[in-house]
Amino acid sequence: MKVIFAGTPEFAATALKAIIDAGFDVPLVLTQPDRPAGRGMQMHASAVKQLALAHQIPVAQPISLRLDGKYPEIAQEAHDLLRNTPHDIMVVAAYGLILPLSCLNIPRLGCINIHGSLLPRWRGAAPIHRAIEAGDAETGITIMQMEEGLDTGPMLLKRAIPIDSQDCTGSLHDKLAALGGEMIIEALQKLKSSSLDATVQPEQGVCYAAKISKEEAAINFNLSAEIIARKIRAFNPFPAAHASIDGTTIKFWRAEVNHGGTSATSGTIIEASGQQGVLIACDNGQSVLRVLELQKPGGKRLPAQDFLQGFPLKAGQVFQP
Repeated sequence: MKVIFAGTPEFAATALKAIIDAGFDVPLVLTQPDRPAGRGMQMHASAVKQLALAHQIPVAQPISLRLDGKYPEIAQEAHDLLRNTPHDIMVVAAYGLILPLSCLNIPRLGCINIHGSLLPRWRGAAPIHRAIEAGDAETGITIMQMEEGLDTGPMLLKRAIPIDSQDCTGSLHDKLAALGGEMIIEALQKLKSSSLDATVQPEQGVCYAAKISKEEAAINFNLSAEIIARKIRAFNPFPAAHASIDGTTIKFWRAEVNHGGTSATSGTIIEASGQQGVLIACDNGQSVLRVLELQKPGGKRLPAQDFLQGFPLKAGQVFQP
């Protein structure tokens, strides 16, 4: 079976490596154009491109696949390349470009997607972040037959894993990427032998995982400590939950709910010590957040004890969003 692969970040690269290691023929890889990154804003290839080139697989990086979009000539070139590249199926994982119906219809067996949620929950761009933010007890991977709708296609395989109370988006991403790599091999092998049935997604339980914005990461201490702690986990490693104190923006990387309430107003530091961490009043004193790992501008992520040695905080100071 010949498999064209479309994907961009590490999540997708894990799946591509699994496909290559399983011995499937990958005649072409699609990925996003190189982007500037780092302090020097040098152009960087995606994780998928780097892996493909390391295995001498041809790479295409169209900026659009929509024939009726802003770049119809580029899209047409990509369509022609797909048609002229012998293949049976396209596997898509976190590609970042919309695949119009004109693309989905090219492969003989269509296009299948590795999606990081238990569909129909968390359709959309940020399923891992949103599952943690919402306090879901579990998530998983769905291998889905792609159609025009946003993550609405029939499900081919679905497998759940628990969300640990300490999981952040980074750790859960790695677990799901590994699971996705295992499941796409299973799906391809079953499709090869025509032994995989599709299940229509239920209409109940649909929700959308909107793209994460940097503005969301500013902590609102009027929320409960439980909600804030989930947001800190959800926005780790990106875009990093943060709050300002005396004009300095501090990133919060790890926190937990501290039992009990306080008479202090939202955002007020109750205690800042090596033993207790940084205790902050939330929800007008109805709950308390214990921050265990922080980062100042230009500094490293540090446990609260080490952070406070170089950036002292004291009771009564107030964090602002």
